[in-house]
Amino acid sequence: MAFQTKDLGGPLLASVSRSFYLSIRLLPSKLRAPVGLAYLLARASDTIADSPEVPEATRLHHLASFARMIRTGKTDGLAELQQDIHTTHAGETMLLCNLDRCLQWLEHVDNKDRSEIVDVLERIIRGQTLDLERFSVGGVHVVALQSAEELDEYTYLVAGCVGEFWTRVCLNHLPGCSSLGLADLRKLGEEYGKGLQLVNILRDFTEDLRNGRCYLPEPELRAAGTSPTPLLDAPVKAQPVYDRWLERATQQLDAGYEYISTLRSARLRMACFLPWYIGLRTLRLLAKPGTLTKPGKVKVSRMTVRFAFIYALASAFSPKALAWSYKRATGKTRPVAPGEENLLR
Repeated sequence: MAFQTKDLGGPLLASVSRSFYLSIRLLPSKLRAPVGLAYLLARASDTIADSPEVPEATRLHHLASFARMIRTGKTDGLAELQQDIHTTHAGETMLLCNLDRCLQWLEHVDNKDRSEIVDVLERIIRGQTLDLERFSVGGVHVVALQSAEELDEYTYLVAGCVGEFWTRVCLNHLPGCSSLGLADLRKLGEEYGKGLQLVNILRDFTEDLRNGRCYLPEPELRAAGTSPTPLLDAPVKAQPVYDRWLERATQQLDAGYEYISTLRSARLRMACFLPWYIGLRTLRLLAKPGTLTKPGKVKVSRMTVRFAFIYALASAFSPKALAWSYKRATGKTRPVAPGEENLLR
């Protein structure tokens, strides 16, 4: 009897992320299971890592235990994990209760897909573990990353490797889905993923400061005449450094444009378009004067998200619409590459 996954890839996935669930539904059917399962496992590890009421040592223990379960298929320690980790998010609570079934699902997917999922989860959990270890001191003392390389490593481990995973799974199931080969497309996917994570980091900058975390590198802050802890009271002192990383995120999302523009599948283009467009619109909001002094988190409007679906549909079938969407999101013009009009099929 086939292993039943309909409720896991449907209601459970929708309960933890409605937006990602919609993106999954846009994907060609062959890709929905491996991508959906990988997301559920990554969301579970994120729930373990991001449980502030649970002692750090306990979270690190369960992250290592969960990584071992994914790698071996054995569920030793799962009951302890479910007992220790608690969340106020109803969807995440349901996910933790169904982790045994998610792990069973992993054992039933295609061997190639399983290998890709195990590989990307090992990297993600490594990034989450590093995050906990680096920011172990909190409270009134703010800890910052020590170099641009550490920030790049973090964005790669929790998101850049996801772009690589997505690329490999797409090419495994849909050979020829891009005009580029694996190596070139994988690099674009890595940069695109890192850019999306960097957008999240910049959006959450002031909130992270209140939690004792600063992802902007300390040497860059000191070169700008400040240091991590004073940013709690005056985050605007980080503006020059913040602006440089905004530009870096923009460059990385430009790789997302290149990634999408090479895809031949309309469904793939739509699924990749949504986070890219919303990321660009978020960057534009973050670049407005006074962002670092405003209370609350910057978010694109619901109307922007609704229009993003319309633009995604148009861009799935028209390179000119993709270029227009880029201008709409950034205010900058991007020409359609020669031959791009003939790429779609």
